[in-house]
Amino acid sequence: MEKLWAPWRGKFVSNISDDDECFLCRVLKEDNDGDNYVLKRGEKVFAILNRYPYNTGHLMVVPNRHVAEFEELDEDESLELLRMTKRMIVALKGSMYPHGINVGMNLGRSAGAGVVGHIHLHIVPRWDGDTNFMPVIGGTKVLPHDLPTVFKLLEDRL
Repeated sequence: MEKLWAPWRGKFVSNISDDDECFLCRVLKEDNDGDNYVLKRGEKVFAILNRYPYNTGHLMVVPNRHVAEFEELDEDESLELLRMTKRMIVALKGSMYPHGINVGMNLGRSAGAGVVGHIHLHIVPRWDGDTNFMPVIGGTKVLPHDLPTVFKLLEDRL
């Protein structure tokens, strides 16, 4: 069995506590979208860059409502979640030109969810050759753009 190692996420997952305020709910309440990297707000969902990305351009689509289970989403939330996902994929393709994109959800801690109480959908752009020796040998993930640059690239497409 092969393993996918993501050591750069250690800082994030090691600081999660069940008692912590949901950072997604906090960001949604704040009026500071640029500093929080909120790309787009919808009526029932929003899109935000992941501060601890698996890859450059990694973002999340999140229901506004704090909901832990996918099946708890109502029909309108489900539909808007997919529509926003499509919109973010179009923006990624039009600004960063990935060769492929991973879309998925980690539902529950055992499934890899770092934020258990508030579901969210991950969108991770991928490029041919973006996996290399650096994470394995050097314990470092090379990301060609910082978050402010990615935010600006995507913001210009929305």
